[in-house]
Amino acid sequence: MKNELLGIHHVTAMTDNAMRNYEFFTDILGMRLVKKTVNQDDIQTYHTFFADDVGSPGTDMTFFDFPNSPKGRAGTNSISRTGLRVPDDAALEYYLERFKEFKVKNDGIQELFGKKVLPFEESDGQRYQLFSDEKNEGVAPGIPWKNGPVPEDKAIYGLGPIEIKVSYFDEFKKTLIEVFGMTPILEEENLTLFDVGEGGNGGQVILRKDESTVSSQGYGQVHHVSFRVKDHAAIKEWEERYNKLGMQHSGNVDRFYFEALYTRVGHILIELSTDGPGFMDDEPYETLGESLALPPFLEPQREQIEAKIRPFDTTRSK
Repeated sequence: MKNELLGIHHVTAMTDNAMRNYEFFTDILGMRLVKKTVNQDDIQTYHTFFADDVGSPGTDMTFFDFPNSPKGRAGTNSISRTGLRVPDDAALEYYLERFKEFKVKNDGIQELFGKKVLPFEESDGQRYQLFSDEKNEGVAPGIPWKNGPVPEDKAIYGLGPIEIKVSYFDEFKKTLIEVFGMTPILEEENLTLFDVGEGGNGGQVILRKDESTVSSQGYGQVHHVSFRVKDHAAIKEWEERYNKLGMQHSGNVDRFYFEALYTRVGHILIELSTDGPGFMDDEPYETLGESLALPPFLEPQREQIEAKIRPFDTTRSK
């Protein structure tokens, strides 16, 4: 297929407290809030985007703020852990000490697929894993946040491998290969590691067979994963591909910051997103994420939206 997937675009999860989540991602993890907007499908709730210094595709972890939703339950048939990239093994040591300082639950530095990793959790149970890029090749990383609390040579600068657990392992694996063109590069019993695009930490999926209790959606759980495609033409080609395969999908959705196409494989919601236009068309670099940004089609409703969502201060420029 001409318009193959280029890597991971973003991961979207659910939080019950946008302010606490903001403080965790900026003050502790050192990722930059590049957009504070609303969920375009539920405009009374926030949608926040944490990324690298300029909001590069492949670097953003995003959150829907659902303050009244129940706590989710971890389990199978879910996106079970999100990867984040750091430059090297020394950066993992730095974060290990930082997690001790800020009392972040973690499992200590481990090895996975020959790489050093540091699994950890947010206070709501959301699960992450830092991956060291010490010997990594493949999808290029982003740019560390220049004015963040973490030194640039240690800071998170992109998304890492995404872990998915399913009970229907063989069927899901077949779909990732035959529909999405992913390449198995490591196979163990009940586990496959896939490369996406140029692969490496910025383009990998970990698929695990898990026949435990099925997860339930709610805060502390991932909502969906998105993979990168180049542009509008690529999205349209994927739309046609889904049609030919008889796969249900959303059709092309213009999110203003990127175009999106959604489909569901079993329980897993998979989005494809264009690399542009990006997050700097409607805000200057210096004040990204400091005010409520709305795409043009929601701007006429600004007054009603601002009256309903809970304001919180994300000003960092002085």
